[in-house]
Amino acid sequence: MPSPAKKGRELIQGVDASGTFPVQYRFAHAKGGNRHLVVVFANFAVPEDYGWSNGVFDPVRANILWIKDRFDGHNSYYLCRGMDFSLESSVAGLIFRVMEALGLTRDDVTMWGGSKGGSAALYFGLRYGFRNIVSLVPQFLVGTYVRKVHPKVATFMLGEGVPESNVRAVDAIIPDLVRSEVNRTANIYLLSSPQDEQYPEQVEPFLGLFQRYENFNFVFSESPYITDHSQVTRRNVPFLMGLVNMLADGVAPRLGMVRNGYEQPDRDRSGIDSYLAATSVLKSADVFPPPLVTDPVPHSRVPRSGPRFTGTAQGAAKVSLWEHGRFLGQTDVAADGTWSWELGRAWSQGKHLVRLYGVHAAGYQTERVEVHFTAEEGAAAPARAHPVQAPQGGQVPRGGSAPRVVVSAPEALQQVGPAVVFRGFAQGAVEVRFRENGVLLGAVAVGADGGWAWDSGWPWAEGMHAVDVGPVDANGMEGPPASTQFAVLGAAAAAGYY
Repeated sequence: MPSPAKKGRELIQGVDASGTFPVQYRFAHAKGGNRHLVVVFANFAVPEDYGWSNGVFDPVRANILWIKDRFDGHNSYYLCRGMDFSLESSVAGLIFRVMEALGLTRDDVTMWGGSKGGSAALYFGLRYGFRNIVSLVPQFLVGTYVRKVHPKVATFMLGEGVPESNVRAVDAIIPDLVRSEVNRTANIYLLSSPQDEQYPEQVEPFLGLFQRYENFNFVFSESPYITDHSQVTRRNVPFLMGLVNMLADGVAPRLGMVRNGYEQPDRDRSGIDSYLAATSVLKSADVFPPPLVTDPVPHSRVPRSGPRFTGTAQGAAKVSLWEHGRFLGQTDVAADGTWSWELGRAWSQGKHLVRLYGVHAAGYQTERVEVHFTAEEGAAAPARAHPVQAPQGGQVPRGGSAPRVVVSAPEALQQVGPAVVFRGFAQGAVEVRFRENGVLLGAVAVGADGGWAWDSGWPWAEGMHAVDVGPVDANGMEGPPASTQFAVLGAAAAAGYY
């Protein structure tokens, strides 16, 4: 869902699930039709695992792609999980798909990052042949560094017990890549400082490996105001922003011929717009149903000490709540799909409009649900309502409404098969029916608790499927269906050989 960044630059969020690992990203279009892409990798301890996302890139004219380093709840240097480097391939796939959607070549792209992100920028830039690399205070010996400083990351990347052989293997990745001179013509800008405590072990021993690179630039930043690793980059932000704008204009600071100006204001953006729409983090209700809200009742009056929000969110891992664009909090969704949350302090007197949405474990978000209520001193807590889904605008049908259904499995865009089991929850229904392309596939009874599960009993054909699941009440009235889209893998892929 697009959101304004600081100083008004629009951010578009998405998840690319084309590879083995879903990769979350943010994207901002270029200014004035600039024909360049800056790929930003994150350092440690940054909000939501997006680096340089505090507005510092707002003056940059290029397209910006921020990539989140969070896989199964852990950082990874964008490389591997348990030495499985299909994680790296998933990240590279995202970059190339965005580049293709923009109609760019590798000469039109800059890899950018600091610390952990600096290592990633150097690695991806050299390995995949990108023209420009800006690597700020990187670590060259990644295996040794995570074992010493980030043991949980080391376990995630290198495996249980952090085997010494895996530490050595990951330590060798960047130095061996530089030695190979596989991308010797790249424009490389490496920033470090003697005040960086990591410099003697992680940078200095490897500088000589770049001697044969045609445009290797080492920015040696020395200042009494630099006190530690993180300060090296902060002291150089004005210079770095000027550098990235030069690269975006096609100018790599060096002797010889340079190209200045790289604008195409009337360019066709349909390719990148189609890609962003297809991988958008926001999913429609037929793909990923929004939460059902039990309490508070819409437009009710509640005590200022309340209300406690409750409901169900099938398929979601968390529910996130906002008011006036400000984050209120979030809560985990239980295994049975239920959730609850309360503010933890008194609400201000008067009317409130809270927007909430479900968040999938892979980072997808549901459409927004609006809940209107009025907080008053001394108001009685309202009676508990039956769970119903609030449509846009917060109006909730009461009494006599059609049955409703949510699908919790297969999850949105999940890879399954060839056997497929459907599960979910249906309010006010006695049966749910399953159709694909309008053809009735089968039906199953709904349990007393509203839950249901259906196994077709046949192996599904390989490829993408979209199945409509329709709830039916005791009078035979069929409510609006929910749709679930999933990919069925071939036998070899389902067995794990991919």
